[in-house]
Amino acid sequence: MSDRVQSVGPVRIALVGATGLVGRKVIEVASAGDEARIVGIARREAPLPPGARMEMFVAEPDKWGEVLEAVRPRALICALGTTMKKAGGDQSAFRAVDQDLVLATAETAKRAGVPNMVVVSAAGADARSKSFYMRVKGETEEALSKVGFKRLDILHPGLLRGERVDDLRFAERAAIIAAPLIDPLLSGNWERFRSIDAELVAEAALGLALRRAGGRFTHDNEAMRRAAREWRRTREMGDSA
Repeated sequence: MSDRVQSVGPVRIALVGATGLVGRKVIEVASAGDEARIVGIARREAPLPPGARMEMFVAEPDKWGEVLEAVRPRALICALGTTMKKAGGDQSAFRAVDQDLVLATAETAKRAGVPNMVVVSAAGADARSKSFYMRVKGETEEALSKVGFKRLDILHPGLLRGERVDDLRFAERAAIIAAPLIDPLLSGNWERFRSIDAELVAEAALGLALRRAGGRFTHDNEAMRRAAREWRRTREMGDSA
């Protein structure tokens, strides 16, 4: 028996980080069908993907709890994140978004009665890593595990492929261009860092957000591909019904 949520009509899913690469793909994928309806929550207004069918609330983070309590989503997808460049090279500023804001949002969602959370982290996240970026991601995952969600899904994508809006990351673009050559060379423990399409990550996030079974789950590229395939099968069944 499937552990997906059985419901009549679209399931409401809250999304924070709607303006980023994965967040925009979540909106696009959800808007293409009737399985899920996105409720976006952001600090500022931003252009939405063409054809977006969703609700968007603009508020300061300390007011996000009021939005969550009002809309009562079935799950929260968190695609919040910044870069050291955007943070001006300031580690505290980076941590304020990738850790502090993520945790504050999770705790707010839990208090509002949201049972499921899906968070986009990173391949290689480890609280004991020598890399500051990976260490912050790992510490955040450990803290999220203690918030108390019925179900927590942590996504560990490798290099994300996709077109970012107003966010030129030259080193990342170069890596994406080289990915077809580099990916086959990444084997063993390095395989988890292979590139993956942001749309596939979005499909996986949506599918996992609708799961009913409780627990804490971590998903690498291959696990996300499986979740994305299940999401597509569910959509095809809905289209043919």
